[in-house]
Amino acid sequence: MTQRGWALFLGMGVIWGVPYAMIRIAVEDFDPVFVAFGRTFIGALVLVPIAMYTKALAPVFRRWRPLLLYTVVEIVGPWLFIGYAETTLNSSTVGLLIAAVPLIAVVIVTKLGQDKFDQRRVIGLLVGFAGVVTLVGLDIDLTNPAAIGAIALTTIGYAVGPIIINRSLADLPPLGVVTASLLIAAVVYAPFAALRRPASYPVDASLSVVGLALICTAAAFLMFFALISEVGPARATVITYINPAVAIVLGVTALGEPLTAGMAIGFPLVILGSILGTARSRDASEDALVASPAAPEAVTECCEHQLSVAKDDVGAVRSHSGRADEHT
Repeated sequence: MTQRGWALFLGMGVIWGVPYAMIRIAVEDFDPVFVAFGRTFIGALVLVPIAMYTKALAPVFRRWRPLLLYTVVEIVGPWLFIGYAETTLNSSTVGLLIAAVPLIAVVIVTKLGQDKFDQRRVIGLLVGFAGVVTLVGLDIDLTNPAAIGAIALTTIGYAVGPIIINRSLADLPPLGVVTASLLIAAVVYAPFAALRRPASYPVDASLSVVGLALICTAAAFLMFFALISEVGPARATVITYINPAVAIVLGVTALGEPLTAGMAIGFPLVILGSILGTARSRDASEDALVASPAAPEAVTECCEHQLSVAKDDVGAVRSHSGRADEHT
């Protein structure tokens, strides 16, 4: 990846690793659906004036079909599904299942012909996934099929969302797409949030929701669009390997959670897997040139042959012209 791509990738890994701690604080006093509504509503409220001033919304709503599909698979569905699943599943199970997003993205973009995956990148994705397994541990809960299905749908949505952006929304203003999608999600969440609105608004929980809205939603999605544009949809999804690693580091340093051997082993594996998994495949023409050492000589011989033929043609033309002059 380019230097800008790595900066965006690492920035996204940190920004979307922070919400785990913020959500943990917010849900102590607020219902998860209310938290999701707060994220989308506040984020949209901040971005709408800017998007309207820059006239970024109108062209986005004209392409409402892919916009609606993206909003459903990337925001509305996943945030509801995760909220439901976490009421019955432990965090290890949820984290491990969501970490399958890059592997699903690999299959989809390869089938669509949008990207190429050599052996090195595939190995990197598998190493990164193994690192996530080591990080979250093997305390996997498979007793609730409905919750497992909800997280499975979430992973598919997270894999498909960047592909929709890349194929149908990449030429639109990112600010407009992010603002419009947050508006739509907030409208969908509103009735559920109204039914579960809190009786009071503690400072810590309220500040967590505001932080989620401004940093981890509005700013994060703008950066995510830039990341997809820079590195492609498949590489962008590899941040789901970095997110739990960042969350664990924050948990250990800020929340006083214990540091286990699995964390110490898994974190380097996540980093290594991310480096290998985001590496750009060599172009087929470069592979062909490397595979054929005689290629430069062959090009030279071809050029010399063409030059010789051209000289012969010029000589023949001159000879024919001379004979024509003598005849006249």
